[in-house]
Amino acid sequence: MMKRTLLPVILLCVCAILSAQTPFGKGQLCVSKVARNAVRIQYTTDGVKGSDLPDWLYVKHDNVEEQDISFQVDAQQETLIVKDKNGKSLFKATRHQLVDGQATLAFDSPEDEFLFGLGQFQDGYSNVRGLSRRLTQVNTQISIPMLLSSKGYGVLWNNYGLTEFNPCGQSVRLNKTYGSGKTEEVDVTTTEGNNKEVRERHVFEATLDIKETGDYALLLDVGQKMARRHHLCIDGTPVIDMQNLWLPPTASTIVRLEAGRHTLMAELTKDDQPTLYYDKVKNETVLRSPVATAVDYTVFIGTPDEIIATYRELTGPCPLMPKWALGYIHCRERFHSSQEILETANRFKAEQMPVRMLVQDWQWWGKYGWNSMQFDEDFYPDPKALTDSLHRMNIRLMLSVWSKIDKSSELGRQMEHDGYYIPGTDWIDFFNPDAAAAYWKAFNERLLPTGIDAWWQDATEPENDDLAGRKVNNGQWSGEQVRNVYPLLVNKTVYEGLVAAGREPMILTRSGFPGIQRYGSALWSGDVGNDWDTFRRQITAGLGVQVAGIPWWTYDAGGFFRPRDQYTNQEYIERMLRWIETSVYLPLMRVHGYMSNTEPWNYGDEAKQIIADCLKEREQLRPYIEACAERVANEGYTLMRPLVFDFADDTEALKQTCEYMFGPELLISPVTEPGVTTWKTYLPRQKGGWTDIHTGEHYDGGQYVTTIVDKAHIPVFKRLQYKVN
Repeated sequence: MMKRTLLPVILLCVCAILSAQTPFGKGQLCVSKVARNAVRIQYTTDGVKGSDLPDWLYVKHDNVEEQDISFQVDAQQETLIVKDKNGKSLFKATRHQLVDGQATLAFDSPEDEFLFGLGQFQDGYSNVRGLSRRLTQVNTQISIPMLLSSKGYGVLWNNYGLTEFNPCGQSVRLNKTYGSGKTEEVDVTTTEGNNKEVRERHVFEATLDIKETGDYALLLDVGQKMARRHHLCIDGTPVIDMQNLWLPPTASTIVRLEAGRHTLMAELTKDDQPTLYYDKVKNETVLRSPVATAVDYTVFIGTPDEIIATYRELTGPCPLMPKWALGYIHCRERFHSSQEILETANRFKAEQMPVRMLVQDWQWWGKYGWNSMQFDEDFYPDPKALTDSLHRMNIRLMLSVWSKIDKSSELGRQMEHDGYYIPGTDWIDFFNPDAAAAYWKAFNERLLPTGIDAWWQDATEPENDDLAGRKVNNGQWSGEQVRNVYPLLVNKTVYEGLVAAGREPMILTRSGFPGIQRYGSALWSGDVGNDWDTFRRQITAGLGVQVAGIPWWTYDAGGFFRPRDQYTNQEYIERMLRWIETSVYLPLMRVHGYMSNTEPWNYGDEAKQIIADCLKEREQLRPYIEACAERVANEGYTLMRPLVFDFADDTEALKQTCEYMFGPELLISPVTEPGVTTWKTYLPRQKGGWTDIHTGEHYDGGQYVTTIVDKAHIPVFKRLQYKVN
């Protein structure tokens, strides 16, 4: 019998070999050196045609001879192990499958591992090990298939389509119980503008048979492109409960289930068709794409900072964020005229509240049609005079510009005549280079002369998952092939146009994809609610964006959807203040609100003074933030730092879902509950300890501390600059 050591194990040190290809299962496995601490793995099978899609994700890079990484391929066992320069195994892939165009990767994930990333999700999970998620682009959800492990490696999944993360193998359909509904009328935003919608709730029920006791990943799919509510009870106990005027179509959680039969009940909207997907949590992580020509992924090793720096080296470095974008950004839904904008700017000046940028939200096109790239002169008689006036006050202007254009407008008729829309939609086909060029030509000729400084590319998912079932680029590719990459191409078009025009790009966009950081783009969390649970989930969602390598992110401080009595509702004002106090310590600080005049003076004298102090605090922090921004551009640094970046060896730190480091010195502990006078914070193990910036009191690291808080501030601790124990 042949000894185990003679089985076809291929050990290749990448420092000596640029790439290696070997027979592997039913196909070929190619491992290529792409950076000092990264390798790209591609598995293909005989008869599968290579993709004709451009390599939008990666930028060109030179091979680096110095290597800190090696890999081992066992063709007999069909495994691949990635090791560091000391020979320590960090990553083990156990399954590469490509069947009927579906690509699957599985790799070991032990119980003591923490996995972070995947972008912006509303489920409230920071550690995604074992969780099931469906990676699609929708309002409030940004899918970025990049993972970072507490074990010292990262994985980037190279696929432009929908991706299932830990897909569940079992499912049960929930059936509607008629006549159980509650009706409510709500104000919502739509792709046609403001609207009212009547929503009726119904109860859906099913039973679930569990064969084995354990932790189970659950994914609730409401069966529509967007949800209005996520809700699930198991045996009468709520396990999922989220409500907003818009939500992604799926929600995820992990629960402990005993063997036996369980009753399921979900209160959802009447047109939902819910299915619950479930599976027992395993010691492996799976990535699966239903439309693929290869199993294609990149493995990075090193510290979190080293991994993210290399990720940006391969997918594109961040340009330097303009300094004027790092102060307070004021937005509301919406300014109705140039006069309103100037009156607001003058009031900020009179109140001595620092503001660096005002934002004109949608509808400025008025009678000319949606995103016609033409101001309605009845309300904006001279946009250039407007921006000139703001510039004299040292205030910049951002404008909301969409990826859709009204087909009945002058510009839309031309775009439709030339065949530049995604068929059956109002969205421009940015996969078609001619369509992208035509969009930029109109943008350049109609908008750049106004002197506007920053560009808000809204609804770049595109909204309502409108690529599903479509063809793009004159029928060359299916929407399923490129379902998640649309926001990257929108931002590419605008950024490259701005650079060619000699402008300093600053783009805010509602969706993203790996590589979008190279286009000067910042993300925000979309049209979210304002309740405490939503607030908590935005912080966790933002940290998921950071781990996925996108450094510039923010939210609508105060929540986008607000109560109708927002100016006098003291419970809401308390929440709003906590949103704003935390936003002082976000990469970008921005207030926004639907059907709201969000100016501080509208919420009473006490709130006005607290907000004013927050704006001044942000301004005082600007030198610190600017120094960090330079590191983001020059070193691949991350400003809003999940605790794994600095305290990967501190298990208790890794469990925190809302605490984070803001730059190298400041630990932020957002207050996410009402009516509190004290707040508990975990201080990670840190030689030299921590200092409360409000009281000056010193604390040792590696412990929970309880500090006094009031309405005006959240706990912030300064880290003494020593290495972690």
